[in-house]
Amino acid sequence: MSKLIGLIIILASVFGGYMWAGGTLTSLWQPAEILIISGAALGALIIANPRSVLEEMLVQIKELLTQEKEDPELYPQLFSLMNLLMSQIQSQGLKVLDEHIENPKESSIFLMYPNVLKHTALLQFLIDNLRIQSIGKMSPHDLEYLFEEEIHRIEEDRLRPSEALNKVGEAMPGFGILAAVMGIIITMSNIDGPITMIGVKVAAALVGTFIGIFACYCFFDPLSKALEHLVDRKSAQLRCVSAILGAFAKGKPPMMAVDAGRKQIQSENRPSFIELERWMMEQKS
Repeated sequence: MSKLIGLIIILASVFGGYMWAGGTLTSLWQPAEILIISGAALGALIIANPRSVLEEMLVQIKELLTQEKEDPELYPQLFSLMNLLMSQIQSQGLKVLDEHIENPKESSIFLMYPNVLKHTALLQFLIDNLRIQSIGKMSPHDLEYLFEEEIHRIEEDRLRPSEALNKVGEAMPGFGILAAVMGIIITMSNIDGPITMIGVKVAAALVGTFIGIFACYCFFDPLSKALEHLVDRKSAQLRCVSAILGAFAKGKPPMMAVDAGRKQIQSENRPSFIELERWMMEQKS
């Protein structure tokens, strides 16, 4: 909803101010200019990026528009799951989780937390690192380094769509100038025509520059930043799990380890320690 409100504000301010000053929207409707600029932008996007990045871009944009906020049940269920897993490990050892981490979607433990199961990347990160720990003992320092490297690599991959949009956004004023120059060429080739038509063609050429600048600063740049925030929100989930596993590997009790993960979440999604305690008490009851 907030994204839609922001878009409405942009359109109302830019085009409303233009009409208030005496302009007409029909003057801005230049299909040829729009085709040149949008086609150049789309072509550049396809040339510059592999198919996987373009597909991930569509996935992220869809998620951005449909899920503006964090799933409110994710962290309560994630913390409860982590607390239960660590309690199991503490009492019976890592091997007790073998049957659960081999097929989590059929595990009696993981099925208790459906909102965690829905987050495929988060679940895979948790399962993979539990499996690594069960294969062989690693020092807490080595584990933390392993987590850090993996999260860094995942973040880099997830940020590629945002970076691609940012690059195209930076090029949009240039595409606008390209369309404007082509419009001026058309105008100069008809310089012996009526003076009114020359004015119309020059105005049409300038629309190309407007479209390029508008698309850069009012569409591509904000969309790129919004995708960055989406990636950061998802990375916080991984940092939360890695902090919990790292703290537990250092010998912290489950509750303290879970609190270490809580501190990795952004402030708008981070529960208080009192809320965390309440969730853990509800799990025991």
